[in-house]
Amino acid sequence: MLLDDDPLMLKLVSRQLENLGFAAPTAHTNGHRALAAIAEAGGTVNLILMDLNMPDMDGIEFVRLLVEQQYAGSLILVSGEDERMLAAAATLVRARGINLLGQLRKPISNKALAALLETWAPPRLQLPAATKTIYSVNELAAAIANNQLINHYQPKVALDDGHVVGVEALVRWRHPFDGMVFPDQFIGLAESNGLIDELTRVVLSQALAQTRTWRDAGLALRVAVNLSMDNLTEVEFANFVSEQASLAGVVATDIVLEVTESRLMSDVRTPLDVLTRLRLKRFCLSIDDFGTGNSSLVQLRDIPFDQLKIDRSFVHGACTDETRRAIFNGSLHLARQLGMEVVAEGVEDRADWDFLRLSGCDLAQGYFIARPMHAAELPAWMVGWEERRADLTSRPSAGRLAIALH
Repeated sequence: MLLDDDPLMLKLVSRQLENLGFAAPTAHTNGHRALAAIAEAGGTVNLILMDLNMPDMDGIEFVRLLVEQQYAGSLILVSGEDERMLAAAATLVRARGINLLGQLRKPISNKALAALLETWAPPRLQLPAATKTIYSVNELAAAIANNQLINHYQPKVALDDGHVVGVEALVRWRHPFDGMVFPDQFIGLAESNGLIDELTRVVLSQALAQTRTWRDAGLALRVAVNLSMDNLTEVEFANFVSEQASLAGVVATDIVLEVTESRLMSDVRTPLDVLTRLRLKRFCLSIDDFGTGNSSLVQLRDIPFDQLKIDRSFVHGACTDETRRAIFNGSLHLARQLGMEVVAEGVEDRADWDFLRLSGCDLAQGYFIARPMHAAELPAWMVGWEERRADLTSRPSAGRLAIALH
C-alpha cells in the first residue's frame, strides 16, 4: 500500500514498484481511508510506503492508529523532511513495535528503493521471534550459589595502532538446561531483588583471577568490570575491591571499574564516598553508556572518573548520521577538556572504525573487532587480530575516508 497526499508521487512510486516486479499497489491520499482499507483487507496488507507530512492525518498519527489496528506488517517512511525529523519518526515507529525497513527521501531513487525491498519478506516467511524465558529470584540465587555464572571477555583495542590493550568482563549464566543465558535476562532481576551485590562480587573475583592468569602468561591487559550503583550503597565495598585485588596479586591500575547509573541515586553520599576512595586506591573509574539514562554531566561533575565510554547509540553510524556525529564529537571534546581517556563502544563495521580513527578517539570496542568470548579463546583470537591489524591501521582508502568524513 502507498500513502501520500500527492497523487503524482503515488503514480511515480507505483510505477517504480511495478518495474521492480511488484504488482500494482493500492494507493491512498488520506490516512483515514487507508486505515479503513487495511481493516477491510483483513491482514493482507503487509508493506506500507508512507509519507510523513500529510494535511489531514500526518504520518505519526497514522502509525499510532495503525498499531491500534494491530498491524503486523512492515513500513517504509518516505519524506522530504530533514534527517533529524526522519530519524525521530523512525525511532517512534520502532518503539511502537512496527517493523521499519528504513527511510527514503523524496524523490525516491530506484536503487535505494530496491535495496530496502531486498531486506523485506512477507510475514508468512518470517520466523516468529523466540520468547525469552523469565527466571525467578530463587533460580538466580541458586545459579550464583552453584557457580553457574561465568565471565566472557570482549577486547578493547587502541585506535592509533590497533594493539589490544584490555578487555571488558561480561557475565553469562551457564544454565544447566537452557544453555548460555545473557545478562539482559537476569541483571535487572538481580538489581530488583537484592542479588546484584553478590553477583558483582562473583564477576569481580573471576575477573581478578583471570587478570593474574593472563599476567603470568605474559599478557598485559587491563580488565574492566561493570558496577551497578546498587553495589555502592555500602562503604565497605571499596575495601572489598582493594582486598580482592591484593589477594589475586593484581595491581589497581590493571582494573577498570565501569559505572552505569541505570536509576537515580536517592543519596549520593555513600556512592561518592566509595568511588572516590577507589580512585584514591588507583583503580580506573569509567563512566559507562555516556549520554544515556542518568550517565551524564552531573556524574562527570561529582565523581572522579578518568575514562568515558561513549554509548553505542552515538557511535555506530555516526559517520553518516549528523546528529549522532555531533553528539559523539561533543562527548569526545568534553572528555578531552577533562583529561579523560575515551572509549567508543558499538563499533559494528569498517565505516565506524575508520570514522573513529580519524576522530582521535583512544579505544574501540564492538562486534567489528570481536564478540565477547571465553577467556581460553582470547589467545587464538589475538593471533587472528594481528593479521587484520595492519590493514585496519593503514590510512583509510579514499572511499572510506569520504564516508568517515561525511
